[in-house]
Amino acid sequence: MNNDRLRQFADLLLRWNGTLNLIAARDAGVVWDRHIVDSLQLVPLMPAGIERAVDLGTGGGFPGLVLAIATGVRFDLIESDRRKASFLRTAVLETGAPATVHCCRIEDAMVPPAGLVTARALAPLPRLLPLAARFLSADGVCLFLKGGKAEEELEAAGRDWAMTVDRFPSKTGSDGVVLRLSDLKPKAT
Repeated sequence: MNNDRLRQFADLLLRWNGTLNLIAARDAGVVWDRHIVDSLQLVPLMPAGIERAVDLGTGGGFPGLVLAIATGVRFDLIESDRRKASFLRTAVLETGAPATVHCCRIEDAMVPPAGLVTARALAPLPRLLPLAARFLSADGVCLFLKGGKAEEELEAAGRDWAMTVDRFPSKTGSDGVVLRLSDLKPKAT
């Protein structure tokens, strides 16, 4: 893991945050624990030997850009906000992260399927799974950072989707959970 490049990213994030609101102002003093460590908890859950991944709604770089910097895995970062995408492009250049920024809506992204799809605080599972499924290879895995409503979301999503679900308690939030979803398939209607 490259802590120097992660610190470089954190410094850049804080510089841009004054004008762009990439993270909540109250999080500026805890950016490392609240955002970077939160993203890094996905590293041991990533499939072994993965070469490429897709991060949906990357925002300020979480978790996709942090994971690209930390692991060297190539990430496609999809972010519709032009200003945030501009920040992400700058961060990719300055940190040398193996990532490509796609400034478009997730529905419009032209990115081939990958073995890993990630997202953090993007949408409830019933809305997130159809978005993620189009970028997920047949044997791929989704890693989603979720809050206290994860079980409700899983129950709602289970009406339309079959999947294998592994739950891991969040290392950074008492009510948070990391969902590792595999064998994702829409149910026949």
